[in-house]
This record gives sequence, structure tokens and C-alpha cells, in this order.
Amino acid sequence: MKISIIIVNYNVRYFLEQALLSVQQATKNLVAEIFVVDNNSVDDSVDMVQERFPTVQLIANTHNPGFSAANNQAIQLAAGQYILLLNPDTVLEEDTLEKTIAFMDKHPNAGGLGVKMIDGAGNFLPESKRGLPTPFVAFSKAFGLSKLFPKSATFNRYHLGYLDKDQTHEIEILAGAFMLMRKKVLDEVGLLDETFFMYGEDIDLSYRILKGGYQNYYFADTTIIHYKGESTKKGSLKYVRTFYKAMIIFSKKHFHGEQAFILTTLLQVAIYFRALLTLLSNFLKKIYLPVLDALVIFIGIYWLKDFWATSWFNDANYYQPSFLYFNAPLYISVWLGSVYLKGGYDRPFNIARLFSGLAIGSLLLAAIYGLLPLEYRTSRMLLLLGAMWAVVATFTIRLLLHFKKNKNFQVGKLPAKNLIIVGEEQESKRVLDLLQKAAVQPNYIGTVSPSDQQSKAFLSTIHQLKEMVQIYQVDEIIFCSKDISSQSIMQWMTRLGPYINYKIVPTESMSIIGSHSKNTPGELYTVDIQFQIASVLQKRNKRLLDILVALSLLLIGPFILFFLKEKTNFFFNCFGVLFGKKSWVGYAHNTSLTTDLPLLKPAVLSPLEGLSHTLLDDPTIQRLNFLYARDYDWQKDLHLIGKGWRNLGRISNKNN
Repeated sequence: MKISIIIVNYNVRYFLEQALLSVQQATKNLVAEIFVVDNNSVDDSVDMVQERFPTVQLIANTHNPGFSAANNQAIQLAAGQYILLLNPDTVLEEDTLEKTIAFMDKHPNAGGLGVKMIDGAGNFLPESKRGLPTPFVAFSKAFGLSKLFPKSATFNRYHLGYLDKDQTHEIEILAGAFMLMRKKVLDEVGLLDETFFMYGEDIDLSYRILKGGYQNYYFADTTIIHYKGESTKKGSLKYVRTFYKAMIIFSKKHFHGEQAFILTTLLQVAIYFRALLTLLSNFLKKIYLPVLDALVIFIGIYWLKDFWATSWFNDANYYQPSFLYFNAPLYISVWLGSVYLKGGYDRPFNIARLFSGLAIGSLLLAAIYGLLPLEYRTSRMLLLLGAMWAVVATFTIRLLLHFKKNKNFQVGKLPAKNLIIVGEEQESKRVLDLLQKAAVQPNYIGTVSPSDQQSKAFLSTIHQLKEMVQIYQVDEIIFCSKDISSQSIMQWMTRLGPYINYKIVPTESMSIIGSHSKNTPGELYTVDIQFQIASVLQKRNKRLLDILVALSLLLIGPFILFFLKEKTNFFFNCFGVLFGKKSWVGYAHNTSLTTDLPLLKPAVLSPLEGLSHTLLDDPTIQRLNFLYARDYDWQKDLHLIGKGWRNLGRISNKNN
């Protein structure tokens, strides 16, 4: 056995499918075995591997033991002379494995090898080659010096920015996305350290290979796509904490004395520094538009106050100072709060949700107006004028922001992408059918032939792709992997640059895959069912309803407790829901029937409330759970709470 390829998967079914197809192509001329270790994914990854890739050796874990432990499970079973650890969100060139193995065969001192990696937009990924994270190297990376001086041998040793990415080099640290190693080297230096749950294990193993007397290489003569951002979200606090804690484990393990103390201290500082930056960045992204809305509305109301006082009451000081510190903030809070709850701040912007949110807020203010003390009741006309200004101001802000980004005034409408498909006629028709079924409506320009053969069915041949992109101002290219090699796809991605969205449709797949940024999840065009319960708006509405019901029940709890069927857990449920540990309504309690539905918190009630249990066989329960998730809105929960209120003291389902 020449090579054993090991892929650890966690909830990236579509990317795994594409990776396995590319691995199959890359192993056609090799004696190879392929392992997939699934770390208890809740999508249908396991079923997909069993159905589409029956020759793959599948290890389906019933829990998530971590990246290192999962790889070790397969390594212990592997029979290959070489072991390749490969991420599921990668695509290999057809000759990647042949080239890399030939290099390893010619260099007996090579213990491990990494390759040139590009992201889904064709950008080179600097982590393709890395240096040992000594204290100064770690400091330079953590505090941004490596980004300020990307080509410096002093400040960017972490990514070895001073080394030519198009030349093969000896390096220190390999990237875990593609680690090709000799099996006998692993037998000598040991397997992955399972102390590292995720991140850091590649650094640790690479360093142990060096300490074992072998050399690691960056191999530039082949390229792979590494979409990144698929199994983890790199902009999250969890990522920052997990990554730098892994670095601390590494430093304590391999450095001693003053060096270990310095590195550990620097990394501890880096954790808080990067966490602060992450929090600040995420916070600003969320609040900048509401803050801008509030500021512009306040300025308008301030002017309207003076205008109305002067023109109607002939008294510039007619309104009390309390208007500016009580009434105006109250109006703005209610308007913008209503917009938020209606999804007016969700992307992409929806003008209908913005206007309906402002309308609901204005109605609430009209109702509140009569309840205010006399000294806080200002002119109703001023409230009406303020509402009109809020509509004009918020719409204008979105109009300007949209124009700045898209150079048109069609707010709330994403411009149709100019699309070219690269593939044969039959596969191109299949792609168009997939797009239609996935409710994606691009501006289809035409199909480019993947070969030199030209006909009326094609815009041009592959050699004129760059000209077609320029002539038709193409925004997106879909490559049919059945008709064009992975190597050619990557070459064109690099040549055309990152300003185009690239996607790949795997052979016989029902999904079209791409990712335009290494830090964001990949984009999928699939014919999968869309579950309303997974939308941002419905998630927020569900959580808000849970909180309001929990607060209401805590107020009236002593009065209804006597009527409940089960009383012991009532207040536990109320506080559990209030603090986000539970939900009032979720799936029916049956783990085996909900694994392919969006995840929900443990719930007290379910869609089965009020139904006769004699009619509820497994298929019926599955169907009810499915319909609940697909067609969800907050009124469903309210209806089910009304039907099942006597069961609010029930022990919540723990396995939803």
C-alpha cells in the first residue's frame, strides 16, 4: 500500500463529497486506501459516504473526540507507506499525490510535506508554509507585526513571508489541511497529541518530526484549494481562545525555563488582546447601522422640535428640555427596536421589513403616548413628523450605503450575477437545472467549452475565458469538475484573480460549492429543503417569545401552579428558558428522528401537544418534527404553549 488518506469530517457534508471525488481522481494511478472519520456530524455526512463512496473506510464516531484523536483512530488502521492527513474542505489536483510522493521518494530525509494552498477565491494561503512559533515569532503574529511587514525575515517568520511561494523550500511547520508523512516516521516520533482538541496539533507533530532528525518541506509544484472557514468560524471568540490555548499547550510541552515562561505569558496576553479586538469588531459590525440610524433620526427630531415650536406655537422654547433626554430617546428606541425585531437589520436589507418595523413602532408609541405623565406628552404632530422623518432618514441611509457598494439604487435587491458555466453542454444544462431548483436566478451569459472544440452551443473555448470575463463583466464562474480538471480550475482561479466568485459542481452531485473568503463559511447552491426555523429572523423571534413567556409565567406562576399536571420542574423550566438553556417548544423527544433537522435547545413542549399518542408512530412523529422546522413561525410556539400549558412543569427533552 503506497498511501493512506485520512479525512476527519464534522458537519461539512457537501465539501467532504467534493474532497472525496478529488481524492479518487488523484489516486487513480496509486495503490491507496481512504479513511473518513466522522466526529458525530448531525448532517447526513455518514449516509453520503456510505452511499456514494462504498470503498471508503468509514469510522463513524458517536461523539466528537477531537481532531487529533480522530486522525489517530485511522492512522492506527492505516497500511500505507505514506500517511496523508487531509481536511474535508479541500480539492486536490489530479496529480497532486503522484508529484508529492515522487518528491518524498527522492528525498529520504523528508519526514513531512505540505503544498501550496489557495482559498476559494484563488488567493494564496500564507499558512501553506510556517516557521516555529518561538516567543518572538508568536509575539510578532499575535500583535500584527507579521501583517505590517509581510516580507520580513524578522517579523514574519510565522508564515515565512520572505520565502518565494512558487519555490520548494525546507520549512519547520506543516499545515494540518494537508500533511503528507512517512508512516515509519510517525512510528518513531508518535501520533498526534490528543491533548490538542483542535489547532496546534499540526505544529506539535511537525516539530516532533524535526526533533526526530527529519526535514519538513513546502512543495510548490502542485496546488490544492482549501476553502477554510467550514468546520470552524475564525471570527469567533471560541476560535481565538482555542487557537491560543493550543499554542500555550505547545509552548509548555516543548520549551522550558525562561523561554517557556516568556512564550506562555505572551500568548496569555495575546488571548485577551485578540479577544478584545474580536469583541470590538463584532460589536461594531452589529451596531454601526442602528447607531447611525439613531444619530440621524435624533438630529432630525431636534430640528423638527424647533421648527414646529416656532412655526405653530410661535415660541422657540415651547418644548421642555425633557423632550430631548426622555421623549426623543424613547421614540428612537421603540422605532429601532421594532425594526430590529422585524428583521430590518438582517442582511440582505429588506425595505419592507424596515418600513413595517417603523410602522409598528409608531403604533406602539401612539398607544404609549396616552399612558405618559402630562409633562412628557408632547405634540402628537411632532410624533407624526418624527415618524415620517424616521422613514425618510433610515431609507436614505440604506440607499446611500447600497449605492456605495453596488453603484445602483435598487436597495434590498441583490443584482443578478453575470454567470458563465465552464463545461460540456450536458453538464451545463444540469447546472442550470440545479440553479433553478435551488431558487437561484443569475444572469446566465452562456457556457464556455472546456476543450479546444468550438460550436454554436458555446460562447468560446476555454482559452478565451479571460476575454469572456472582460467582455460580459462576469461576476461568477461555475466549473463542471466532470469536464475540466481540478488543476485547470485552480490555474484559472489564480489567473483571473479574486474579484470573481468561483464555484465547482462535483460529478453527479446535487450541490454547487464555493467560498469567496478564507474567513467565511462556503456558499452552497443546493436543492436541499430550507428550514424556516434556521433563519436569523425566526431564531430571534423564537428566543424573544421564550423570554416573554418565561417572564409572564414567573409572574403568574403561583396562581397556575395548582393546575399543572407536573409541578416540580415548572420554575426550573422558567429559569432554564430565561437563561437560554431551554426552549418552551422543540422537537418531539426522539433523537433518532431529529438528527437531520436544524438543532434546537432541549424543550418542554413539542408539536405532539394535544394529539392522541395511539396515532403517533415514528413516521408520523418524524413528519410533525419536519413540518415544525420547515414552516416555523413564532405563532406556532404560542399555539402549542396554549394547547400544552398544563405540561409546562414537565421535564424537558434532553436530546432535541
